[in-house]
Amino acid sequence: MSGIVFFRTENRAETVSFYTDRLGFDVWLEQEGGCTILSYDNLLVGFCDGTETETDGIVTVVLGDEAAVDDCHADLADVATGRPEANDDFGIYQFFATDPDGRTVEVQAFQHETPSVAPNRNGSD
Repeated sequence: MSGIVFFRTENRAETVSFYTDRLGFDVWLEQEGGCTILSYDNLLVGFCDGTETETDGIVTVVLGDEAAVDDCHADLADVATGRPEANDDFGIYQFFATDPDGRTVEVQAFQHETPSVAPNRNGSD
């Protein structure tokens, strides 16, 4: 299992530039629907176009395929906010749930190949 933390932003280009130019992140994936996912070692952070800048974020769990998303939905049915569905804008299959603190949790699988997550920059695991 891997994961991504997503934030909506009104200034995606400026935000992405800050993380890549000033903090050394790499662009891991550009999504046509308006998200840029950055990587640094094993950290993935996504910035998506929005009408407001979000500072609370979404904890996203990335699973291997749609069947795994469906299985996870069955386990989280009591806290899920809807059924799994395809999101064609981003090429993913997803559902949302709420954690005990009220935080949004997304469970998804990419419906296309993605780059591998970059190894640790310091050479350790």
